[in-house]
Amino acid sequence: MKKAVKYSLLGVCALVICVLMYYTVSGYMMYRRALKETPPAQVVEEIRESSDYVTIDRLPKIYKDAVVAVEDRRFYSHNGVDIISIARAVCTDIRRMKLVEGGSTITQQLSKNLFFTQQRKLERKVAESFMALRLERMYDKDDILELYVNSIYFGSGYYSVRQASLGYYGKEPWQLTDGECTVLAGLPNAPSVYSLDSNPDLAKQRQRQVVDKMVKYGYITYDEGERILRGVM
Repeated sequence: MKKAVKYSLLGVCALVICVLMYYTVSGYMMYRRALKETPPAQVVEEIRESSDYVTIDRLPKIYKDAVVAVEDRRFYSHNGVDIISIARAVCTDIRRMKLVEGGSTITQQLSKNLFFTQQRKLERKVAESFMALRLERMYDKDDILELYVNSIYFGSGYYSVRQASLGYYGKEPWQLTDGECTVLAGLPNAPSVYSLDSNPDLAKQRQRQVVDKMVKYGYITYDEGERILRGVM
């Protein structure tokens, strides 16, 4: 009986290893195809040539802190792939028996948005991880954060932080209030859901989540967070 259980476990382990190897190889091939079709340096140059492009030094500090706090709190310490977040996400996905939580870093999200489709597939997750590692070798953290906020979708047809700032508030990003910064930082998580044009109440709820994360990770104090939330959206 014990021997049968032992062989069963070995069989399961072998199957898991084979599946992981399959998706790793498939994801790597997807990554190589993306490199050939759209070289990263070319894609980055096209983004930077946009008239809406805003350099990171012109973005309010609280906006940058809010983005990192809510999207990828270990952004400045990992190499593009956050093993801790991935492990947590895998546990969640196993419990729910489907690909629900991705554990993606800001760099992985940038990779997905620039080089791959939004479809939830394991091989795409592997491919974006390879691309994230490459981007981290090519660019520093501030470059990556800058590219991210200049290419992410904010809802209502706005595809960069400047478009969102002008569209929602009628002002340049560097003119945003602390409250407006924390609202915009929360929109890319689910831009259609949190769009200020269609769901301002949900956007306000999302802002609370952003501010809570900033307090939790030490970017602002609790009192500072409450003052931000009492401000006008």
